[in-house]
Amino acid sequence: MTSLDDRIAGSLVGAAVGDALGGPVEGYTPEQIVQRHGGRITGFVGPWHGDGWRTARPIAPYHKGDGHVTDDTLMTHALVRVYTTVRDHLDAYAVADHLVPDLISHPRWIPELEAEALPVQRLFLAEKWLVARLHYGHADPREAGTGNIVNCGAAMYASPVGLVNAADPAAAYREALDIAGAHQSSYGREAAGVLAAAVAAACAPDATPASVVDASLSLAKDGTRAAIEAVCETAARHGDTESALGPLREAVAPFDTVGPDYRAPSLAARRPSRLHAVEELPIALGMLLVGGGDFRRTVLGAVNYGRDCDSIATMAGAMAGALHGEGPVPDTWAKTVAEASRLDLHTPARELTEVAYEIFARDSERRRAHETAFARLAEDRRGQ
Repeated sequence: MTSLDDRIAGSLVGAAVGDALGGPVEGYTPEQIVQRHGGRITGFVGPWHGDGWRTARPIAPYHKGDGHVTDDTLMTHALVRVYTTVRDHLDAYAVADHLVPDLISHPRWIPELEAEALPVQRLFLAEKWLVARLHYGHADPREAGTGNIVNCGAAMYASPVGLVNAADPAAAYREALDIAGAHQSSYGREAAGVLAAAVAAACAPDATPASVVDASLSLAKDGTRAAIEAVCETAARHGDTESALGPLREAVAPFDTVGPDYRAPSLAARRPSRLHAVEELPIALGMLLVGGGDFRRTVLGAVNYGRDCDSIATMAGAMAGALHGEGPVPDTWAKTVAEASRLDLHTPARELTEVAYEIFARDSERRRAHETAFARLAEDRRGQ
């Protein structure tokens, strides 16, 4: 049986690999990817605009490609650092007290900028919102996400929440919703909860892609649940990612507010709604089904889907890695990402594993204390 240690390493390393594979083709369609690269992506590629990436719009000034991770991994590792500091379950206040200071006070190597900088300088506007609302606006952390554009920003780094709640999807869902309240609202917040639940479900000893989807559906609400249902019903009819690319997009389209042109969002894009969902999470779950949980097939399917494929592949890699551990993640891929991004991919996994065991021990103590207290309270009733 795959150990928890291996599943946490597989999930975090797998997410970073997926992120780096998807980065250079983010924002494009499957057809454009084929035209640009002469076929489907099967490994790491260079920047879309080649040596002109420094000035090409809308890519500049980011070096996307060549094994560089994006903000998905930067935020995931930042959340891991919060867990290693707090060493217990997190909430929205932990985001304000620890995550935001980490983003604005500690320069780190930013692969896409090829320079040392504050992480906040790399983040998308929806993630910079955390700094504006919590550091400058002093908003209540539990409500700070209200008003932000609704995207997958909170979901893309929620996998550590699932890992510290391994095999307990409901607990992961609740904790991620609390954390994400500082960042997102509506279906963006919901996606964070469900992604964490999916990763927790993938850590269960006998987990399968189908059980991960079932756990997600048991917790997901409103448009997020409907989108996962639609995409996964479609995914079940496909045995290869190539044939699934178009149908999965058609299945999620009614729930996606961005519209058909990812780089020219619709006027209704990213607004709160109980009827809609972020595109990335349902597609990642769909690719997990189509790929049968196999890391290569699942992640490369997510990458070749295009659109926001770095985040889709991050989520897919986190789930596939949690299912089977680090073994199926190609060593050469992990080495490429570590060297190109100047990142230690394994220390965060080891640190989060230690925290997960500490949290479980503390949870067990709390549960026993509650059971003892409740039993005493119930003594009078038993005596009647």
